[in-house]
Amino acid sequence: QVQLVESGGGLVQPGGSLRLSCAASGIIFRFAAMGWYRQAPGKQRELVAAITSDGITNYVESVKGRFTISRDNAKNTVYLQMNSLKPEDTAVYYCKARLLPNNYWGQGTQVTVSS
Repeated sequence: QVQLVESGGGLVQPGGSLRLSCAASGIIFRFAAMGWYRQAPGKQRELVAAITSDGITNYVESVKGRFTISRDNAKNTVYLQMNSLKPEDTAVYYCKARLLPNNYWGQGTQVTVSS
């Protein structure tokens, strides 16, 4: 049974930082492409950052230079370091594992950026 468990969300002031974690179980993690998505109220879910099994990363333009995705295959965990947070980063953040032909999602963690 595949499980993705996100943690690290919360309330932070503009300009602050958070680090999200996503711990995976039930899959061969090192072969999975991992991604962080977010969904704000009334908006579609969007890809924020992704990392391949080889460690190649890509980011949505709005977070480039502020967010960093990384993975630790020994811990079956993917991270999203978020710096210089803005109110528009407020959303529920979801972790996704892609191990073809399947996609697996976590339950999400709320990130709120507000003063």
